[in-house]
Amino acid sequence: GPPDVHVPPCLSPQPTAPPRSFQLDYEQDCFRKDGAPFRYVSGSIHYARVPRPAWRDRLLKMYMSGLNAVQVYVPWNYHEPLPGVYDFSGDRDVEAFLDLTAELGLLVILRPGPYICAEWEMGGLPAWLLWKSDIVLRSSDPAFLAAVDSWLHVLLPKIKPRLYQHGGNIISVQVENEYGSYYACDYDYLRHLLGSFRALLGGEALLFTTDGARAEELRCGTLQGLYATVDFGPDSNVTEAFGAQRSIEPRGPLVNSEYYTGWLDYWGGAHASTSAAQVARGLADMLRLGANVNMYMFHGGTNFAYWSGADLKAQYKPVTTSYDYDAPLSEAGDPTEKLFAIRTVISKFQPLPVGPMPPATPKYAYGRVDLHKVSEGAGGCVALAQHCPAPHSRQPPFPFCAALQAHGFVLYHTQLPRDVPAPAPLSAPPHGVRDRGYVMLQKGTLERDGQTTLRVTGRAGDALDVLVENMGRLSFGANFSDFKGLLGNLSLDSSPLSTWLIYPLAIDAAVQQGWPHAALPQSSGRGRSGPAFYTGTFETPGIAWDTFVKFPGWSKGQLWINGFNLGRYWPRRGPQQTLFVPGSVLRVGCPNNITVLELEGAPSTPFLLFLDQPLLNRTLSPSTWTAE
Repeated sequence: GPPDVHVPPCLSPQPTAPPRSFQLDYEQDCFRKDGAPFRYVSGSIHYARVPRPAWRDRLLKMYMSGLNAVQVYVPWNYHEPLPGVYDFSGDRDVEAFLDLTAELGLLVILRPGPYICAEWEMGGLPAWLLWKSDIVLRSSDPAFLAAVDSWLHVLLPKIKPRLYQHGGNIISVQVENEYGSYYACDYDYLRHLLGSFRALLGGEALLFTTDGARAEELRCGTLQGLYATVDFGPDSNVTEAFGAQRSIEPRGPLVNSEYYTGWLDYWGGAHASTSAAQVARGLADMLRLGANVNMYMFHGGTNFAYWSGADLKAQYKPVTTSYDYDAPLSEAGDPTEKLFAIRTVISKFQPLPVGPMPPATPKYAYGRVDLHKVSEGAGGCVALAQHCPAPHSRQPPFPFCAALQAHGFVLYHTQLPRDVPAPAPLSAPPHGVRDRGYVMLQKGTLERDGQTTLRVTGRAGDALDVLVENMGRLSFGANFSDFKGLLGNLSLDSSPLSTWLIYPLAIDAAVQQGWPHAALPQSSGRGRSGPAFYTGTFETPGIAWDTFVKFPGWSKGQLWINGFNLGRYWPRRGPQQTLFVPGSVLRVGCPNNITVLELEGAPSTPFLLFLDQPLLNRTLSPSTWTAE
């Protein structure tokens, strides 16, 4: 290795080590497991992005790739939907997931946050924190710390018995996440977290931080008492990056906590890809130095429902539903060329498990499924509003949290105050629509960082309905209290509109109860633009296999099958053209119910196409949202 990076000799065992321990060795610059030198080669997998029936398949493929550990985020908002209301059932059963890792012989590097980034909605922080509008997230603000502590008191007691020292397989626990990239730089906050983690996990737990490999990031992200690690991808100079870690931790193991195997996609951007050869070469360089490496991602999976996050890079950039990441295991969990290149590198440094790599899961092209419109426009949403809590009356419009709704859609309703015979501008303040507003009077769209004015006509008393969509709260960036909804009043010809009713739309609950399949089909009347619901059914031929659904001629919206929210589609913008449909959501021997909420306009003959492979890389209209 290069002479200026200290290469860990780490060879002699320590006879005095306790029988079950995982520790830092500052003398010989390595980890020690039960006293013996240990190095991990790990991969990231997020249980919240993989349907529970597929957990075992994905973890087994990771084990068979030669990994001896997996790195796992815990998204707080996935488990605490409302203050004091916890959900660890079904797909959210993190303990069942951790038990499965242990059963398959994998160690775990756990990253419980409270903030995780992960390109996940609000970086894992619950949206209800924003009910206190002046809260300072990720800081020693007492309101934030109180919420964090009550969550950690629920989560960490589930983790403690699974620590390696206590007979489990969790070898280390990350505190916060890339805190050095956040503006607050609040050491009291990190100290408070360190105290809480120590109190709840005990003194033996190995606690660490992860930051980018730049001096200013490490300055604000690290703390005495937390082992500092770095993250960097195959483009970086390995010697320089580990040199940055050494500036904070002169001794101890070299650790890259996020070695990027690929990258995320934004709507309207290009599909990211990183060559297998480049990823394999960088991995080999680090392993030659004796470093510990976690590959981010090893299996990316899918941002189902409303869970995808967003970045702010001069403009709002929402993340796609697919979190394929160009990772070694594809979105559907299939081994790729990159996986085999990585496995070959690992085999040169540690023995591979005996046996074959499990094959790709079978896919099925169910073909064309015709849909019909069941309700449209405000009618569809107001019909839905009957399923919802009473509307909130506000002056002027308030964000989503005023309507006490975290995700999805909220309907803002008012009436035209006067006749508007000639087209007049309906306008929102800059960045006032978060993130998209579908105006039903004139069938047009207002955008957060795009179009903020539409021309409308109508009669006094006409309904003016704006369906506002939350496209995902910022998951990374400086100040990210990302309130959703109409943040400022809309004005008509420069005079503000008043007397708004706000309907939080519980679409998911309604769809799960079979709505609108019970509703009667509508004849496709006036125009095909604007929000409308479509439904259809299909049967699987005796077996439910994974599939991919394409949206020929559709614009943008949300898809449910059998009440399961498969996420946002936006083929008009791309690059993602298909949504992944896990076979586990399909039914055998009875019809599968499809519900589509199309927001901007369906094709005249509405149908979906089920394929046996994905299409992730066609950007049809580069968006204003993707300017770097």
